[in-house]
Amino acid sequence: MKDNSILNIVLFNPEIPQNTGNIGRLCVCNNHRLHLIKPLGFELTDKYLKRAGMDYWQHLDYTIYENWEDFCTQNSGANIYFLSTKTDQVFWDCEFKPNDYLIFGSEGKGLPPEFYEIYKDNLVTIPMHGEHCRSLNLANSVSIVMFEAMRQLR
Repeated sequence: MKDNSILNIVLFNPEIPQNTGNIGRLCVCNNHRLHLIKPLGFELTDKYLKRAGMDYWQHLDYTIYENWEDFCTQNSGANIYFLSTKTDQVFWDCEFKPNDYLIFGSEGKGLPPEFYEIYKDNLVTIPMHGEHCRSLNLANSVSIVMFEAMRQLR
């Protein structure tokens, strides 16, 4: 059965073009939207972004926002989940719905510190049990959560 539900993948200040290219490709292949919140750590013409996204990037449904306020203004009322290592609420306990927004922080800084208080009820994590693990790769994290949401929405 084909999943026609659209999710919204949001990258807050992404820094690594290869990750964003891979995530864009995931979005195209699964009919999801990509939202990029500036500042970006690269240009959309970056060769590494294009290589990772291959020829899929031309089919990507994406929006770029100047900042968090711009994103909030254009997407008011959205059902949002923030992925973070700073919570105990596990993402697979969420009940995902079509058009949910899954927000991922930047590779080097994560989400802004104030988000942890403002959005504490919307924070979810991917469990990690490795002794020396701080976080997973951004593209891998998006894949993990995206496919759990799709499994629920099928």
